[in-house]
Amino acid sequence: MRILADQDIYQMTIEWLKKNGHNVVTAKDLGMQCSSDEELLIKAKAMNRLFLTRDKDFGALVFLKTKPSTGVILLRLSPTSLKEVHKELKRVFEEHKEEELREFFCVVEPDKHRLRQLPKENG
Repeated sequence: MRILADQDIYQMTIEWLKKNGHNVVTAKDLGMQCSSDEELLIKAKAMNRLFLTRDKDFGALVFLKTKPSTGVILLRLSPTSLKEVHKELKRVFEEHKEEELREFFCVVEPDKHRLRQLPKENG
């Protein structure tokens, strides 16, 4: 998977993703660690990457404000649930192709995930 990771993603998660063969670029790598949520979504779309975050505000951006995206994955985790969320994220990536995930807002929690279709404007 090609992923742009928000500044709030734990370094352990970034390392886990890379170790598992995913192409990850972070907001910090791009000098965007202080950028607005909207700017980050725009960058992920321009780079044709799934956007990975822990910030629930992205749900409002893509559903209420219908900001364009190439798929958002929201991790609902804490340091104590990291291992369980990584296990579930692995399952998401095994069950869904990158092209499919581009059409969804995916919430990943310990032992479960939910997919919600993005509005048509998000293509």
